[in-house]
Amino acid sequence: MAMNVGPGAGADPDVMVDINTTPLIDVMLVLLIMLIITIPIQLHSVNLNMPVGNPPPPPRPPIVVQVDVDFDGTIYWDGRPLLDRAQLEAKLREVAVQPEQPELHLRPNKLATYSYVAEVLASAQKLGVIKIGLVGNEQFVQ
Repeated sequence: MAMNVGPGAGADPDVMVDINTTPLIDVMLVLLIMLIITIPIQLHSVNLNMPVGNPPPPPRPPIVVQVDVDFDGTIYWDGRPLLDRAQLEAKLREVAVQPEQPELHLRPNKLATYSYVAEVLASAQKLGVIKIGLVGNEQFVQ
């Protein structure tokens, strides 16, 4: 009776060099699931401390300056046309130096290109006018 011992008595058997990663992956998945379960649920809300009651009325209504930009680039200051950009900047400079700046309501014509409106906004920003609002935007909704 003989016994099968292997390929040869003096030869080294092939050593298995690969690591079995299946248990490592299982452990990592279990840890990941435990981490997901233990994280508190995030609420997508921001807690704000809102003031209670009615705010006092403003002492006086704000001064409003209406600036219209026509389709051809003509700028109107409270209904009166301005001749050039220098005249616009002079008016904006007057507004900017006032301690209580009036509100500048900019109303572009629907057919006016953006460059005309951007020039007015750039001049106002450069000269320090801070109360600017675009009005009449409902004409652009289709």
